[in-house]
Amino acid sequence: MSAHAHAVPAPVGGNLLNAVTLVCGVLIAIMAAILLTRFIFGLGSVTNINDGYSWGIWVVVDVMIGSALACGGFSVALLVYIFNKGQYHPLVRPALLASLFGYTLAGTGIFVDLGRWWNFWHIFWPSYSNPNSVMFEVAVCVTAYIVVMWIEFSPVFLEKLGMKDVRQKLNKLLFFFIALGVLLPMMHQSSLGTMLVVMGSQVNPLWQTPLQPVIYLLTAIVIGYGVVLFESCVAAASYRRSIEVHLLDPLAKIMLGVLALYLVVRLVDLTVRGAWGGAFEFSGIAVSFWIENLAFLAPFILIGSTQARRNPANLFLAGIAIMVGGVLLRLNGFLIGYGHHTGTGWSYFPSIYEIMVTTGFFAIEVLGYIIITRRFPVLPREDARATI
Repeated sequence: MSAHAHAVPAPVGGNLLNAVTLVCGVLIAIMAAILLTRFIFGLGSVTNINDGYSWGIWVVVDVMIGSALACGGFSVALLVYIFNKGQYHPLVRPALLASLFGYTLAGTGIFVDLGRWWNFWHIFWPSYSNPNSVMFEVAVCVTAYIVVMWIEFSPVFLEKLGMKDVRQKLNKLLFFFIALGVLLPMMHQSSLGTMLVVMGSQVNPLWQTPLQPVIYLLTAIVIGYGVVLFESCVAAASYRRSIEVHLLDPLAKIMLGVLALYLVVRLVDLTVRGAWGGAFEFSGIAVSFWIENLAFLAPFILIGSTQARRNPANLFLAGIAIMVGGVLLRLNGFLIGYGHHTGTGWSYFPSIYEIMVTTGFFAIEVLGYIIITRRFPVLPREDARATI
């Protein structure tokens, strides 16, 4: 194992008040004002959701897509703790931090989108629960995973507070939470695909398949690695740190392997079901389908060779391409390719208020990442000067 793998995490340091944090603060304040209106006057006062599209971007983007973009912690943990690839351990804390915020805000997004939000506790009350419901399984798994991730990440806070005794006791139990941290995402990410299956013919045939649970699980893993590539490059550039190419290169190679498996499954599924016809229609749905799949193919061009994977710019672009493909896969299934056959005239486009709330959620993630990496031991120790 290289010396880099044993690098001790340390706070980056630096000023918390800068242009990025100020912009994030403004966006969060706007979001808070809109949500106050939403909770007082109802969903109709700020959203464009309707009887034909009862889910808008607060569920599809903040939950379906947000949770997928938060799979970095799960994907890296799979390598480190299940496949015993200890050389990737320096990537665990940064990936887990991004996942922590992503999933916590995804859970918040579900709450925000509930019509009768004051009854949210019904989900967890035994007399109201429906164990046969895929939505119930997703709600329970996501909630449990959020709790597990906070416990997994708690050693970072305990180190900062100097609570070594508490941390040592927690370390004896962490193996249990780490195991849950791998199992729970596999359950609910596949179940998010099942939600498309149960929607039946409301979903365009390009995305309506019994293999959606497999597709969603494979892409969640791939997206997790893509986010790690993206986040590592952005953090290195922002904090003027060296990019850990010695880790990202082999990680990217593993990502390409999982991505190839996904593309084979997708190609075979479309062919067996005879669903290719919809991809060649003159429609926005077909265009979105091809953009989605071209984005998934782009990493093979960008980082297909060893030399290309050693170029940080290529790793960064490959990470973006993976995220674009993953975002469109979920956006296409749940919104763009949804309700295509009804002919009822229903349509949906998010209101400016919905967009601002979703933007505010992402601003919380950025602000939280900056604050915690600056003040808590997350990134490997390195003499560097922060720029953001």
